[in-house]
Amino acid sequence: MANQVAFIFCFLVMIGELLGSTHGSNPTHYTTPFNRSSFPSDFIFGSGSAAYQSEGAAHVDGRGLSIWDTFTKLHPEKIWDHSSGDVADDFYHLYKEDVQLMKKIGLDSFRFSISWPRILPKGKINGGVNPLGVKFYNNLINELLANGLTPFVTLFHWDLPQALEDEYNGFRSPKVVDDYRDYVDFCFKTFGDRVKYWCTLNEPYSYSINGYNGGTFAPGRCSKYMGNCISGDSSREPYLVAHHLLLAHASAVRLYKEKYQATQKGQIGITIVTNWFIPKSPASEADRKAAMREIDFLFGWFANPVTYGDYPQVMKSLVGDRLPKFTKEQSDLLKGSLDFLGVNYYTTNYVANNPAANNVNQSWSSDSQTILSTTKGGAPIGTPTPLNWLYIYPKGIYHLMLHIKNNYKNPPIYITENGLADANNASLSVQEAIKDGLRIKYLHSHLASLLQAIKEGANVKGYYAWSFLDDFEWDAGYTVRFGMIYVDFKNKLKRYMKYSAYWFKMFLLH
Repeated sequence: MANQVAFIFCFLVMIGELLGSTHGSNPTHYTTPFNRSSFPSDFIFGSGSAAYQSEGAAHVDGRGLSIWDTFTKLHPEKIWDHSSGDVADDFYHLYKEDVQLMKKIGLDSFRFSISWPRILPKGKINGGVNPLGVKFYNNLINELLANGLTPFVTLFHWDLPQALEDEYNGFRSPKVVDDYRDYVDFCFKTFGDRVKYWCTLNEPYSYSINGYNGGTFAPGRCSKYMGNCISGDSSREPYLVAHHLLLAHASAVRLYKEKYQATQKGQIGITIVTNWFIPKSPASEADRKAAMREIDFLFGWFANPVTYGDYPQVMKSLVGDRLPKFTKEQSDLLKGSLDFLGVNYYTTNYVANNPAANNVNQSWSSDSQTILSTTKGGAPIGTPTPLNWLYIYPKGIYHLMLHIKNNYKNPPIYITENGLADANNASLSVQEAIKDGLRIKYLHSHLASLLQAIKEGANVKGYYAWSFLDDFEWDAGYTVRFGMIYVDFKNKLKRYMKYSAYWFKMFLLH
């Protein structure tokens, strides 16, 4: 008991010092009461992860191979620590323990993804359904509901069945749209009586750009001038893949609305990731236009089609015939194809105008004619973190929410990811590693900025901290830790609540 009291005392002292030191840096001051009661009464608070990042059990119970299984084996050099998601957090076997931790923190909801190859090992319905995969997700959904947690399900979080990549090049082919629709049809039919929030895709930008522009994500394709790839075309493939992702999304939404929504009474949307962007020189009209152009190339690339039925005009002008075109039927299908918009936000960049040069090395990276940076005059844009691209800039989420409100018909929004990573420091004991004060500062300041946006009319309905567990962080492997729950990868994957988890628990108690 004495140790527990000492821990609580030290924890509260640390929180007071941490939040007090940042007084005044956000629209909501920390000296005012700030907890879940500050938000609308029906606001959802949760956390999440993705199948390949956390489930493990890659080769058990009939799961088929995904492109990430193949990528991590063929190109271990592209993963910072040469690791894979073969075991990850073993959420597949430990989910009941993890649900109890979610309940202990007081979360309303858990966001997870369904592994397409765990359900359909060969990617197709006629290739056979894996009953043990179906059983796992049924058990997980039932366990969440039994403990008062709402399932928020992502249908595709990048783990495409390898069989479809082998057969017709995956999302480079329009054939994937039909197979994706069959897969989600099975999910709606099987789980939709209990799942009321469906997300068609997670970050189609990241899948398209990292997988086909830079080659750092599966399936690892890019032009030679963009990265170390065996094959690829960075000038065209990212746009083609994104196009088919959008058509798959639209197909899934139409299916759900026509066949399931009336009886299941759920909602369906898509999750888009974006940074916020600030002109490097605010007095420069060219830099101001560049910042808006960058938003269109990252966020508008997907938000514009699902809202208005077409790509942003600036993309059509600058990319030209390398950007696929929607037919009239496809445009009509895409327009308004969401009940809600999921938004992943982490950080903000400075943007400077960069007029096009005469070179043949075309890619998404150069098409926007911008230069991004994180410092100005030697000063960082926000508080640095262990990831060199992620600076703490909470005002960015405020500005982003108002940008969506003013330009995209103010849809219901769920912040589906927001968080930061600690470095995986092997020299720290577990007792030291769970003291994640910087994450508390990050979560607190972003929630404060988000609340301000809500007060100014942004239609935000929920917030999911990323991530629930430390897990396999894609190309970064296990070198960074995004979780509120510490996972001891060296000792039987034991779980420990970090200080941020205790802070979130206190925040949610009120």
